[in-house]
Amino acid sequence: DTLWDLAIAEVEKRENHDDDDDVKPGEVWEKSILFMGNKNGGKTTIILRCLEREESPKPTLALEYTFGRRARRHNTPKDVAHFWELGGGTSLVELIRIPITTHNIRSFAIALVLDLSKPNELWTTMERLLQVTRSHVNKILTKLEKTNPEVAAEIKQRMWNHLQQDHPDYALVDPFPIPLVIIGSKYDIFHEFDSEMRKIISKTLRFVSHYYGASLVFTSKSEALLLKARALINHLAFGYDKSKSVSVDPSKPLFIPAGLDSMSQIGPPPASDSDLGKMRANTPLELWRKVFEKTFPPKNFCDLQDTKDPAQESQYAEYEIDVMRAQKNQVCSQ
Repeated sequence: DTLWDLAIAEVEKRENHDDDDDVKPGEVWEKSILFMGNKNGGKTTIILRCLEREESPKPTLALEYTFGRRARRHNTPKDVAHFWELGGGTSLVELIRIPITTHNIRSFAIALVLDLSKPNELWTTMERLLQVTRSHVNKILTKLEKTNPEVAAEIKQRMWNHLQQDHPDYALVDPFPIPLVIIGSKYDIFHEFDSEMRKIISKTLRFVSHYYGASLVFTSKSEALLLKARALINHLAFGYDKSKSVSVDPSKPLFIPAGLDSMSQIGPPPASDSDLGKMRANTPLELWRKVFEKTFPPKNFCDLQDTKDPAQESQYAEYEIDVMRAQKNQVCSQ
């Protein structure tokens, strides 16, 4: 190759370089993370802590964006992490199509924040958000299989990277198509629950996380627990070393990086043999759901919808626009 051929190849490589797992010195690491979960579950607080911003969290309106920059070492370009936050619980889940695209799917991750103080909302919220996200990502992968099969194959292979082929659970799990962290928030309230309730919630979230190939961490406003959540997020956002520590004691905050748990350690669903025999389920995930919802009956999906119109909130008032809107509403009602 001539010098010009090499230069052209290098430029093309930089322009098309989306996978930063092998970032070289001088190149910029660029990742994206979408935070979603229960309304008022603490997503904004976690993001601010990850970015080391001393701000008071405000209610999230629809889909919000911010970013952080970090230098890996002295005199090097700063890496960039894009943080998206979906507000409204499950009511605005279709907005995930905006941040997750074919252009950034290789560098995208999900942080699912579940409010441990509201166990009756936990499974419904988790299921709805993960189902819609997975469906959208699978559509992107189907498109990539036609336009860029190598990238699609790479993403599908990466789903299994956290689990060795000789792992006893290799045939029992169904990894999420992109990296996933499940964060159980408001541990301080959860810790006051009855020990049996805590055990059921903890075991269930351990199973779900392991089944989806996700990391799991419990957190609260406590600085020590926020640092644990921040460690997992920084691994996804800036490529920091992945923690190897594990905490599975149900009397303490859980901390389990992806791939470091097992079905044998988690044990069977927390129900009697007679109850399990009466439950008809097609998959292990469905069985765990039925056991969990026997203790924590789910709230109706409609109850989780955010029916409040954010356009009516005083913080977004704009006189000229509000007057025109009022006039239009009046015309439409006539």
